[in-house]
Amino acid sequence: MKHTAKIALYHNPRCSKSREALKLLHEQGVEPEIILYLETPPDAASLKQLLGKLGIGARALLRKGEDAYQELGLADETLSETALIEAMVKHPKLIERPIAVKDQLALIGRPPENVLQLLNR
Repeated sequence: MKHTAKIALYHNPRCSKSREALKLLHEQGVEPEIILYLETPPDAASLKQLLGKLGIGARALLRKGEDAYQELGLADETLSETALIEAMVKHPKLIERPIAVKDQLALIGRPPENVLQLLNR
């Protein structure tokens, strides 16, 4: 079955979860717009908009296992949303992946099957 859903995927080809999410979409007949966010990082405004679609705060989008997370002291609970967003803009590896976006809704593909929830919305 071919879905005509317009889905964008914030994708890192080196990430197994991201590759799996893309494969699942392809299996459903969906060819998402691929956003290689490590090559073209979102700016602060785009990231704020993405967080709104995800319905989460910036801290929830951070990859805590990345070296930059420790180096930048991002575990500090006193850091503002703006500071966390700026850190992700400057260090896009900190952004959790993959993220699938359809219209005003976005989901983190962890597990990768999460992205399929966008197909019926």
